[in-house]
Amino acid sequence: MKKIKIGCLLGIQILLLSGLNAAEKNRTEFNDGWKFERFGKLPAGAYREEPDASIIDFNDSDWRSLSLPHDYGIEGPAEINLRGNTGKMPWAGVGWYRKHFSVDAADQGQRIFLDFDAAMSRSKVYLNGQLVGGQHYGYFAFRVDLTDALNYGGENVLAVRLFNDYDDARWYPGAGLYRNVYLVKTAPLHVAQYGVFVTTPEVSDASATINVKTAVTNQSDHTQAFIVEHQIVSKESPAAVVAKMTSAKQTLAAGEILDVEGATTIDSPTRWDLENPHLYHVITKVKIGENVVDEYTTDFGIRTIEFIADKGFFLNGERVQIKGVCMHHDLGPLGAAVNYRAIERQVEILQEMGSNAIRTSHNPPAPELIEICNRLGVMIVNEAFDYWVEPKGKNDYGGDNFRKYYEELLRNFVRRDRNAPSVIMWSVGNEVKEQGYADRAVPLVRNMTKVVKEEDPTRPSTIGCNNQWAGFNGVQKEVGVFGYNYKAKEEAKYYIKFMEKNPEIPLYGSETASAISSRDQYFFPVSDDKGEGIANLQVSDYVLSAVPWGYIPDVEFAVLDRFPAISGEFVWTGFDYLGEPTPFNQDKTNLLNFHTKAEREAFNQKMAALGNKTPSRSSYFGIIDLCGFPKNRYYIYQAHWRPDYPMVHVLPHWTWPGREGEITPVHVFTSGDEAELFLNGKSLGRKKKGEYEYRLRWDDVIYQPGELSVVAYKDGKKWAETSKQTVGEPAAVQLEADRSILKADGRDLAFVTVSLADAQGRYVPSTQNRFDLSIEGSGEIIAVGNGDSTNLESFQSLNYPLFNGLALVVVKTDASHAGDIVLKVESDGLKSASITLKSEKQ
Repeated sequence: MKKIKIGCLLGIQILLLSGLNAAEKNRTEFNDGWKFERFGKLPAGAYREEPDASIIDFNDSDWRSLSLPHDYGIEGPAEINLRGNTGKMPWAGVGWYRKHFSVDAADQGQRIFLDFDAAMSRSKVYLNGQLVGGQHYGYFAFRVDLTDALNYGGENVLAVRLFNDYDDARWYPGAGLYRNVYLVKTAPLHVAQYGVFVTTPEVSDASATINVKTAVTNQSDHTQAFIVEHQIVSKESPAAVVAKMTSAKQTLAAGEILDVEGATTIDSPTRWDLENPHLYHVITKVKIGENVVDEYTTDFGIRTIEFIADKGFFLNGERVQIKGVCMHHDLGPLGAAVNYRAIERQVEILQEMGSNAIRTSHNPPAPELIEICNRLGVMIVNEAFDYWVEPKGKNDYGGDNFRKYYEELLRNFVRRDRNAPSVIMWSVGNEVKEQGYADRAVPLVRNMTKVVKEEDPTRPSTIGCNNQWAGFNGVQKEVGVFGYNYKAKEEAKYYIKFMEKNPEIPLYGSETASAISSRDQYFFPVSDDKGEGIANLQVSDYVLSAVPWGYIPDVEFAVLDRFPAISGEFVWTGFDYLGEPTPFNQDKTNLLNFHTKAEREAFNQKMAALGNKTPSRSSYFGIIDLCGFPKNRYYIYQAHWRPDYPMVHVLPHWTWPGREGEITPVHVFTSGDEAELFLNGKSLGRKKKGEYEYRLRWDDVIYQPGELSVVAYKDGKKWAETSKQTVGEPAAVQLEADRSILKADGRDLAFVTVSLADAQGRYVPSTQNRFDLSIEGSGEIIAVGNGDSTNLESFQSLNYPLFNGLALVVVKTDASHAGDIVLKVESDGLKSASITLKSEKQ
């Protein structure tokens, strides 16, 4: 069986490495001091005529002052008549940002750039009234050269125009300068953007060979002679240099770029892996004579990866099953505006479940996600495009824009993240319309794979295909690893056929399951029909419901256990996200996912019965809800993905006034192999998992108030236990924060869970009580939510309802001063609660 070796230089198995995008020494945040205003389409159907805000002397004194990142779409208000598919939020229209700033006269002669991690969308950047750059596609990073348009020693006016159309997106895209912006100052001779590329052609326990290729650009008006020096240090001990290298003297003519290559060896390297995600960084200095004219730091990690078609995926020589989830880029109630702690919290919750990988569906992520996954030990399939030439929406990035710019975008996409040890594959497309037609798809995917390999020969390209024929029509041969979407169903016949027909090509589930549920919502009677359990614009949390093209988690588990050659899966999705509220879409764009006319017509009939006016505005696909609260699905994944972690989870909750004497099925998820269920101390039987069985079921339990408890066993020994009780009426508010000590930097966040307790202090499920918020001290409330996909209330409201017992309040620190932050929550007729957080200067 042929091995697909990732990163092969001189015939030696290689692997790459590295961290977040590298950083120039003179790179500073450019996020504060902006003015903002909206024009064109406005919330609530209003319209405001757009002025030319690019001109220098435009009066922006009455515009709103703010700091970036900023998503103006999430500010709402949500509207019932807007598209559920894009979150019913008013993200369309024109947004203008302006900033007045100065540059020292002494900076003249340097090169001055502005780096945007992304801007949503169709950005045009003006400096002192002159158009200096922009980027049509809202997910890709871009750089603008300000040098020639700057007023050195005086005031400058930067203006950024953004335009979003309602037909741009299939899910909520966000709006505005929603990722970070940086000002970069360099000498004319400097390392090019993303210009350091680190690879490890030989890795052993004794040593690792480190190759560093540095792209140096000369933007002066004359030839320059220079050398390049590198120091490699461990990020855990940055004062200790573990390796050095210096290039020979080079000369570079004006306007040219030169790749300078060097190699060195690290003794006894510490490898990056999932349990110990060790990072190094290389400090690159460009010197003219003895003067350092540029300095550039690049994070990286040392590790090997390998996909073997008949064995699966190997990290550092050991087989690792990919336990991945797909993630959209929004942060729930915070919208699309990037926040480091919010992304970090999502990754931590996923890791606790047992997930070890993320697919960035279906676009390049914020660089913060890459950095966090490098640091925490999570693998990434980095995805570039949701469509190619044939668009999926009226105004999306397909068509001529894709034809013209995809190569340039793809190169920058790879260059930005190619040093990240977390990135294991480059995905060039998701369910693209061309996939079923070899004459349209093969030339495109062949060229994209070529571009990927030119920029990074150390990782494979991949693609996510829902059309079964893409696995046999030639598309599959143009990527290093092939991804199939939703092919565990029908007894995995297309997985099996693919492996039979393509024995040389590694395979994985690039998108799986599409189970749906609403957290702690239950409907009776309980059915195994995946299309049941759907009512009142909610979906039962028995983990038995799925969309027509999907299936419950157990189906993929069984296939992967039967066929270890399949490298793993990426579940749709890890978290709920804004938009795509299937099966309660208001519009029909999302029906691109249906595979048959009958499925499409059946759904249309359901929508007609609802009058095509539903309040649903966020997905039901998440294993975790929009606020970060686990649904029951979380625990079946945890039970399967963390087999050595003692855990048992029982569902549903056990407070059911009015259901006395009625059948109330009980399901148990455990990492053990058997369990015994008790109701009020009486055993209801001990059950053992069978082969390819991932839950234990007691489907004939008669509800009676009291205590439902379960004891799990593994290899005949007690493994874990849990219980749920019938509780009383709500008596008091309860608060719990994810952290109590925060950084007083104006960005750090605390996520505070709001719930209710009965008179005995026990959590009360199913409550929908409203509550009021107030805060004092060195912080502010920036978002609130409850995970209800149908709730159109503002994410900034200070009066909000619980959903099935829970809500979330997000508190941000104040950069101007440290101190205590006191959050108080009150609910009519109940004992109020407060929680004190500490904000400290670091």
